[in-house]
Amino acid sequence: MSRRIALSVVAGVVVLGGAGAFALAYAGDQDKAPVLAHSSARYTAPAGGHGGSLSFTTEVTASSGVKSLKVLAWPEKSELAGKLPTAKEMTEVESATCTPAGGHTARCVYEVAVPAADAASSPHGAWHVAVLATAVDGSTTLDHKAAGFTVR
Repeated sequence: MSRRIALSVVAGVVVLGGAGAFALAYAGDQDKAPVLAHSSARYTAPAGGHGGSLSFTTEVTASSGVKSLKVLAWPEKSELAGKLPTAKEMTEVESATCTPAGGHTARCVYEVAVPAADAASSPHGAWHVAVLATAVDGSTTLDHKAAGFTVR
């Protein structure tokens, strides 16, 4: 009987060890995906004959380094709310400018001018900033609501 118990214990250790190794491997893969932190958006409406602006900033950390950050601002009350952009679609939008911020982190900034005519024809209300962060190793993180702002 002690031999059966010993075999059961050994079999249990092998199964748990394999599951643990799988969990660590899976967790390791998750660590490769870029991580966004401190994301914020600032919208300034055109006024007094001067154009407005939209500025988005974030910190991106990726173990292999940061390759790019794509940025898309979209109104909450639009067709995008029902069908959010895919990672493939996001590769076609404008890029932020990323600069090293220490370690495996980059500070990324996206700025765009907002002419009065564009602001007048834009939907008012809540807007979101979608981003696609790509690491040097090709791993990606897509966040459809990385930050938000209001157009009045």
